[in-house]
Amino acid sequence: MRKLFTSESVTEGHPDKLCDLISDSVLDACLKQDKNSRVACEVLAGKGEIVITGEITSNAVIDIEQIARNAIKEIGYDNEELDIDYRKCKVYINVSKQSPDIALGVDKSLEDKEGENVYSEGAGDQGIMFGFACDETDEYMPLPIYLAHKLAKRLTEVRKKGILNYLRPDGKTQVTVEYENDKPVRIDTIVVSTQHNKETELSVLREDIIKNVIKEVVPEKLLDENTKYYINPTGRFVIGGPLGDSGLTGRKIIVDTYGGYSRHGGGAFSGKDPSKVDRSAAYMARFIAKNIVANKLAKKCEIQFSYAIGVAKPVSIYIDTFGTGAIPEEEIVDIIYKNFDLTPRGIIQYLGLRNPIYTKTTNYGHFGKENLPWEKIIDLTK
Repeated sequence: MRKLFTSESVTEGHPDKLCDLISDSVLDACLKQDKNSRVACEVLAGKGEIVITGEITSNAVIDIEQIARNAIKEIGYDNEELDIDYRKCKVYINVSKQSPDIALGVDKSLEDKEGENVYSEGAGDQGIMFGFACDETDEYMPLPIYLAHKLAKRLTEVRKKGILNYLRPDGKTQVTVEYENDKPVRIDTIVVSTQHNKETELSVLREDIIKNVIKEVVPEKLLDENTKYYINPTGRFVIGGPLGDSGLTGRKIIVDTYGGYSRHGGGAFSGKDPSKVDRSAAYMARFIAKNIVANKLAKKCEIQFSYAIGVAKPVSIYIDTFGTGAIPEEEIVDIIYKNFDLTPRGIIQYLGLRNPIYTKTTNYGHFGKENLPWEKIIDLTK
């Protein structure tokens, strides 16, 4: 049976990703000075303006406005007539401390209060988190989102390296993969929309993108005479960034995870310290799912955790190997309980999540990257 599946990605200059980067930059700055910082930082970007809000409880002393301007500069935004200028934009800050009602459950878990002595903080919120892995790529990621991220990252590379010096920071990519019997066999469609200077000829841009971006990233064996390419299909993309569209932290949750190939619990990642299980438990779920596949216990694995605010241990664990498991799913659940402490403290300690690593995750997906602690492979058979 043949079917098509599509995933999208965005460049670091997308207005939502601009906000994500500022949020994660504030988080990392706090963690550099105080590893126990509680941070929930949200950013809104609009025409010539950045609004930073949320809750921060930390001993760190940071310059939030300068952090924001540095992030905008790093992306490459320096023109208020086309997108936003890091030197001239207005930055508004409205940050308070974490609610004491939330802190009650995070500081000490319900289990500790009831004498179970699990010695752990409680979850920072209720919610469900999903982790996923499959054997379609060496990175154990679905092929559509893997390629979409590669294309988006390459768009940024050719801009920053001057290979295509007429490009601007904003952009999107999309890849449609054709599957036969659940295995990827070819690329059906590639969409690339990239911001550019107004003098750029569309015919030149389209030729350059195919040659310097698509052909450099997508394996030739997956392309054929029937692959369709849509490069800037509207014909013009000069106005971009927060001038073309508003941005908001946490609005690209599907881009950040598995491109829609796996389910999503709904919680965003950027700007949240690891006491928020929206982030830390999703990372742990990915780590375990990846190792289940890497240890050949299944070819495809999805894990769901659920938590209650103030409670340390997960309320439930769910496993689905989509009929590809080498052992029953009940045995995999037993392996998880045997090997991992899934309390917030256990996850944070195991993955080293108090370190300032979060700006590394902001762009081109939080999963499938090297040198992130939830991407390491361990032996689950011992």
